[in-house]
Parts: sequence; C-alpha cells; structure tokens
Amino acid sequence: MLYFLIKAALSGLIIALISTVAKRMPGVGALIASLPLISVLGMIWLWRDRPDPENMAAHAQATFWFVIPSLPMFLVIPAMLRAGISFWASLLAGCLLTIVLYSLMVWLGPRLGLRL
Repeated sequence: MLYFLIKAALSGLIIALISTVAKRMPGVGALIASLPLISVLGMIWLWRDRPDPENMAAHAQATFWFVIPSLPMFLVIPAMLRAGISFWASLLAGCLLTIVLYSLMVWLGPRLGLRL
C-alpha cells in the first residue's frame, strides 16, 4: 500500500507542478507536460514490479503507437478555443476525438502487425 501511495504522490506532484508552472509560463508548462515523465515513471514502476525485458519492450513500443492518436487533440482544442468555442466543449471534443482515434488504433494496429 505504501508503494502505491508513493507512486500516486509522485505522479500527482508532476501534474501539480505542470499546472502551477503553466499559470505563469504556458510554454514552459507545455514543455514539462510534453516530456514523457509519466511514461518513464510507469516504466520504472513496471520494471520494479516485473523486471522482464520483453514485457518492457512491448510496453514501450505500444506506448509509442498510442501517443500518435493522442496528438490531434492538441491541435483541435486550441483551434476550437480560438474560434470562440467554450473550454469545456473544446476539451470534450478533443477527448472524444482521442477516444475515436485510440479505438481506430486498437482496431487497425494489429491488422498492420503492431503488437499493442
């Protein structure tokens, strides 16, 4: 249980840091958010729990393929906000687009020989 709390606290600390920095410096906050910190932490926790090179390689490779369908969200949200659409509607649209693209990746990936 302590291990879980440490993982949750560290991950939460990173999110809090990003939002705090982004209030004053949106670009720096975006830079921190774009770093694969959570992915790296996830790999560290996974390796600690199950030090299996093949499992880790599969995890890292699948993470790469799942980053791709998340990227359009970061173009849709600002475009909608600049068009005068509310934050919540823009966020919802970006999230729905990401869900659709993730679903497409889950369906299409194995057909293209990707191990997800």
